[in-house]
Amino acid sequence: MLKKLLRARRASASPVAAIPAGERVYAVGDVHGCDDLLGELLSRIDADDAARESARTTIVFLGDLVDRGPASAAVIERLRLLSASRPDTRFLLGNHEEVFLESLKGDPKALRMFCRIGGRETIVSYGVDAADYDRMDYEELHAAMVDRVPANHQEFMLGFEDMVTIGDYLFVHAGIRPGVELSNQRTADLRWIRNPFLGHDRPFEKMVVHGHTISEDLDLQPHRIGVDTGAYETGRLTALGLEGTSHWTIQAGHFTRSHEPILV
Repeated sequence: MLKKLLRARRASASPVAAIPAGERVYAVGDVHGCDDLLGELLSRIDADDAARESARTTIVFLGDLVDRGPASAAVIERLRLLSASRPDTRFLLGNHEEVFLESLKGDPKALRMFCRIGGRETIVSYGVDAADYDRMDYEELHAAMVDRVPANHQEFMLGFEDMVTIGDYLFVHAGIRPGVELSNQRTADLRWIRNPFLGHDRPFEKMVVHGHTISEDLDLQPHRIGVDTGAYETGRLTALGLEGTSHWTIQAGHFTRSHEPILV
């Protein structure tokens, strides 16, 4: 009870995070190869954006576009084209993109991990037959990946960022290391951390918006907001809308709903 009271007091004493005036941000959680949900969510974001007052709108993808779901290649192609038509779209490098790119370089350790964390679905989405995948050794798999994954997809992912800052918000894939200045954060933490980040109960330099760790719905905490609702498991892909000091949720898939803006 005392811990809850102290946490509530700290939250109430913290300044309210804000997006700069005239700007609007949509932060999209982990897509994981769910292209059908991504298409639906992007349509809902466009409709939501059009229904609001004119603003400079940025979409931030929080990483983990690939693996586990059935259509990673289609996700990458859709977003590659989106980035060309909407230069205000930002992409964070998730741990799954990191492993995918290292696997394409031929790193044996990364290739083994790729296979353990949903890479089978990714490479099958690029046209490798599932039965062929099952019989391949690692050397053959690497050769198939190099042959099948287009160079422009690799170049697109290589341009992804480690963190994005907009106003009082910091967007990262996994989280940050408590007690370490933002300028000194390690990329390994930005892409892989869970604890001690998730269990930290004091304010950070910025309000942290992240994916990487699945929650049933938007994970709203006084100092961080988790946006990964496990699209490949739940059939529900989530985006966080931000403007001024307000936020709202847009979802695609099962139990789709959109909340009215409320104060963070």
